[in-house]
Amino acid sequence: MNREFLKANFKILDDIKTDKQKGLPAPPFIKEYDEKKDLIELPSVKKEDIIKYNIYDCLNDRRSVRKYSEEYITLNELSYLLWSTQEIQSINKYTKTAFRRVPSGGASHPFETYLIINRVENLEDGIYRYLPLEHKLMYMYKLEDAKRKIDEATPKQPFVPNFVSKSAVIFAWSCIPYRAEHKFDVTAHKKILIDVGHVCQNLYISSESIECGTCAIGIYDQVLVDKMLGLDGENEFIIYMAALGKKIE
Repeated sequence: MNREFLKANFKILDDIKTDKQKGLPAPPFIKEYDEKKDLIELPSVKKEDIIKYNIYDCLNDRRSVRKYSEEYITLNELSYLLWSTQEIQSINKYTKTAFRRVPSGGASHPFETYLIINRVENLEDGIYRYLPLEHKLMYMYKLEDAKRKIDEATPKQPFVPNFVSKSAVIFAWSCIPYRAEHKFDVTAHKKILIDVGHVCQNLYISSESIECGTCAIGIYDQVLVDKMLGLDGENEFIIYMAALGKKIE
């Protein structure tokens, strides 16, 4: 029965008046945050940070990598990976929509990026949130007993058990569905799942270009991960994750 969800059925919108059509205000394209918190400014992204410039090589060499070295990734590398996946490039002043380096249906971009950091130079281990308009990180808190909690939250990995906790950084993308529902109502959710694939693929290609390895994570404990990141599980919840680290030579 779930196969029906995969099919295009946008004619249903002909009989629905969306919240946008009703004139209701669009939700903000970024989640609010406490501006009094200390924010970490990320380095500007430069072409010189890239090792593999040839897109053919990046596409050809890309694989899901589940074994990582103990090497730290640099703050410049992390900045580049966030720039590649969710940084806001510009805002349309008329429509109040944001443009990024990944496509999104109706430019709704219904995602927020959280990071569980284990090995990044000059950053304390812990949980962070990415602020895509400012290109900054907001430190949230230290995750005590991190390895055990990450293993519990990412069980049943079929090829390399407990590999996620051994990565340098874990990307966790949350979804705020109403950003897409405002414009697309009941058809929004198919688009959301397509869009998050664009985000993760950009992470794969950009990580390959700096000779890091990443692996998408679709198996995780929804309740544990949402709780870990302080999400309500209804209006915002984790929809996809990815582990990333330096490749083993």
